[in-house]
Amino acid sequence: MCLAVPGELVSISEKDPVFRVGIVDFGGITKQVNLYCVPEAKLGDYLIVHVGLALNIIDKEEALAIRDDLRKLVLEEERLQNLEKEGS
Repeated sequence: MCLAVPGELVSISEKDPVFRVGIVDFGGITKQVNLYCVPEAKLGDYLIVHVGLALNIIDKEEALAIRDDLRKLVLEEERLQNLEKEGS
């Protein structure tokens, strides 16, 4: 299963345009991300990131909705795991 997640671009390194990278905040966790596929990305943009590569720019509302849905999935998975533990 592949998963791309949204995050906010909080810094950009302009040292090399081919290997342009930025720091993306994923709700409190920050990671370095390659910005090659989104050369127009600017600070404050929300990006869809997969395996360290920003794939697309999306609007803030969509990014936050996706993040909320992912949190709900994690909470549901934890709830189901707890139910399984209680049943065994």
